[in-house]
Amino acid sequence: MSKTHECDCDKSSCGCDNKNKTADVAAVEDILARYKGYKGALMPILQEVQTIYGYLPAAALESVAEQTKTPMSRVYGVATFYSQFRLTPVGRNLVRVCHGTACHVAGAENITLAVEKELGLKNGETTADSEFTLESVACLGCCSLAPVAMVNGETHGRLTPDKVKKVVKRYERLDH
Repeated sequence: MSKTHECDCDKSSCGCDNKNKTADVAAVEDILARYKGYKGALMPILQEVQTIYGYLPAAALESVAEQTKTPMSRVYGVATFYSQFRLTPVGRNLVRVCHGTACHVAGAENITLAVEKELGLKNGETTADSEFTLESVACLGCCSLAPVAMVNGETHGRLTPDKVKKVVKRYERLDH
């Protein structure tokens, strides 16, 4: 099940991964102030905003559009065109399964299916507890390790569906 809510709580009062909104708003304002008057600054602004939140919340996109005097349609267009940007929060653990040519030939589809089964989600979704997000990617650049998945930047190569369970267990919180 994909988690798509966005609340105004702080981390201590809710299970969501949103940070303190007051601090985030100030940080976004600082970013916008640094880029004020710079043409072509939309990409770096969005990159920095995403660094704060882990994704691009609608309110932040609206603020960027307003402050940069850029039509919201353009801001949204950039945010949705580039795969580096996210419009929904990701889980604590980001699982990326490579589907490049070498990984595809070596069984990437079976690895994705095994991750989906183990986590109870589909590609592009986040678990209800916000622990894991799964995404298929075009290439991780680890062809000699095919099939490969990356979890939070850590590479796991020569995977089999049976090995997926061990990989996932490494990242589960002990407090569950």
